[in-house]
Amino acid sequence: MSPNAHKPWRPGPKILLAATLTLLLVVAQASDQWIFHHVVYAGMYERRWGQLLRMSGYLPLWGIVALALMLHDRVRQHRDTLREAGRRGLLLLWSAVLGGIVGEVLKIAFRRERPGMTDGAYVFRPWSEHPWSTAQFGLPSSEVAVAFAAAAALARLFPEGRVLWYTLAGACALTRVASGAHFMSDVVLGAEVGYLMTLAVWRRRSPRSGVVTEGTG
Repeated sequence: MSPNAHKPWRPGPKILLAATLTLLLVVAQASDQWIFHHVVYAGMYERRWGQLLRMSGYLPLWGIVALALMLHDRVRQHRDTLREAGRRGLLLLWSAVLGGIVGEVLKIAFRRERPGMTDGAYVFRPWSEHPWSTAQFGLPSSEVAVAFAAAAALARLFPEGRVLWYTLAGACALTRVASGAHFMSDVVLGAEVGYLMTLAVWRRRSPRSGVVTEGTG
């Protein structure tokens, strides 16, 4: 008899992650209308701190940070090839870019309008109306996808600061809900998209050399 025959089955990390993400989305979906009507701060983006928190979902910001990281690594690791020296910056850049792109594609697929346009009701735009435009679509939030993709990449590159990175991304998500721009389920799905896109980029592009500092993210 195999020594492992009587060991209880335990779900692997992938199954646990998928189950957790699914549960979060279900809970968010069930609470969307209540949160939209009760968690409101209309002047969110009139405050500088609100604008600052939203910036973590601004893709050009992460392009600048990625460029700075690539330039830094190129100087510090001048003996390596340019590709190896800039790999950390590329991981960050591609994570954020892919998170934003997939978020926009899913908006076209789901076609759910933003809650501010419908007083918190779910309204889906028909394909006959501007089929390839994401204007006024909310599911998922592409800004939150970018924010969490960047946070997940930074949490792997600089694991000591993972609490800070995810706090910034989470704060960005909360501003999108409190401002009335998104349902809670919009930002939860956006966070999931960003995190999963970073996992995909990391597995594909993470080098075997020591150029990139690996963390668990």
